[in-house]
Amino acid sequence: MDFKIQVATDAHIKYAEEICKTIEDSAKLRGTGIAKRDVKYIKEKILKGNAVIALLENTFSGFCYIETWQHGKYVANSGLIVAPDFRGHGLAKKIKSLVFNHARNKFPDAKVFGITTSLAVMKINSSLGYHPVTFSELTQDDAFWKGCKSCPNFDILNRSDRKVCLCTGMLAPSKNQIEHDLTYLISEKKQS
Repeated sequence: MDFKIQVATDAHIKYAEEICKTIEDSAKLRGTGIAKRDVKYIKEKILKGNAVIALLENTFSGFCYIETWQHGKYVANSGLIVAPDFRGHGLAKKIKSLVFNHARNKFPDAKVFGITTSLAVMKINSSLGYHPVTFSELTQDDAFWKGCKSCPNFDILNRSDRKVCLCTGMLAPSKNQIEHDLTYLISEKKQS
């Protein structure tokens, strides 16, 4: 299948309701925690250039968006979804790779993080350079954690003071941190 995967533009606003419905249906089917998304919120992400969409001949196929937290100290790639008819073609990995690189380029000082209950997403994240972390290493922005309220597992998160949930927290260093570390390693190698 020849998917067109790109940073979403205002031309893709028309898919916002379908995106939200696909996310909600997936959560119900899996019976695990995917926070519900609002159509207005998805439209806002698209208009700000903070979303990636996949289409197959103008048919919605997949989506993911970027959120920023703590004044750009952290970014999250959220709402990753592939429409049921297009699963099993490696589309999630392609979407996640594009949104990950887009987030890093747009917010080069920000650490990239995510929380998920999906083994497939954990594998994709690991291939991109994320590693599992405790929730204390993620953003502490209350607005981020409020987004978990519509998740059926929110009571676990709330009871544990945001230390434990069924989700796994994953974190990748910022683009600038990687470049800094690489420069340091090259410098050290030259000196030895």
